[in-house]
Amino acid sequence: QVQLVESGGGLVQAGGSLRLSCVASGRIFSGNVMGWYRQAPGKQRELVASITSGGNTNYADSVKGRFTISKDNTNTAVLQMNSLKPEDTAVYYCNCRVTVINYWGKGTLVTVSS
Repeated sequence: QVQLVESGGGLVQAGGSLRLSCVASGRIFSGNVMGWYRQAPGKQRELVASITSGGNTNYADSVKGRFTISKDNTNTAVLQMNSLKPEDTAVYYCNCRVTVINYWGKGTLVTVSS
């Protein structure tokens, strides 16, 4: 079992920045992938960014150049979000994939005002 605890999020004006953190604990093995997904009202959950245990990253086209995902040795994944836009407003969920099992955090709300 893996537990994910998210922090960060909140209300910010367009053009501003926010930082989301996710601490993973439990039965985490090497080879896991951590990432952030988001779900806006009335829309499907979508991948924002992910990072492998080897440091390889993947980003949604809509956030490339604005968001950066990183991971430290303590199984903490950080999503730095810059140049935020109103369309980035969503609930952001931390995800950890261990082999074929996906674990999810409870989500944190990000609201970007215009």
